[in-house]
Amino acid sequence: MKFNPVMALPPAIFGGFLVFAFLGLGGEKGFEGRQGSVAPDLFVEPLADLPQIDHAVLTSGSVKLVNFWASWCAPCRAEHPNLELLRQEGFPIYGINYKDNPENAVGFLNELGNPYEAIGADPSARTAIEWGVAGVPETYILDGEGRIVLRFAGPITQRTLEGVIRPALAAAAGTE
Repeated sequence: MKFNPVMALPPAIFGGFLVFAFLGLGGEKGFEGRQGSVAPDLFVEPLADLPQIDHAVLTSGSVKLVNFWASWCAPCRAEHPNLELLRQEGFPIYGINYKDNPENAVGFLNELGNPYEAIGADPSARTAIEWGVAGVPETYILDGEGRIVLRFAGPITQRTLEGVIRPALAAAAGTE
């Protein structure tokens, strides 16, 4: 029987795929790699007549949260009371409205309250991609120099508020 080199092509391609998959596509390693680095640029648009976030505020000298959210996101609705609580305690929170209808986003804030000092709309998800957002809600804690201290994916529940968010806020402020 003669050896046909074309017959070796499918196993070689499959082997290459396995090597690629084994070495990883980035996954969570890419997100963890952002911790300690300065927050990426913002590519946002105004949301109604609300104050708009810009990159300068991220390095303004105080600890802050940046929260990616959407009106269509049920977990965003569930975490909202905890964001309101943090705002009442004096923590500045900045919102990035992710791939949302502007009218729905404003309605969401009118219904539940607006915990954000400033907001940007991210209809194309360009900012979310730059930041490494996997889905909403997602929250970043930045130190006074705009460095990412924590990336937290998922809703901020009472448990995560006490066990993850508050300790990260203290670490960002240097008071842990």
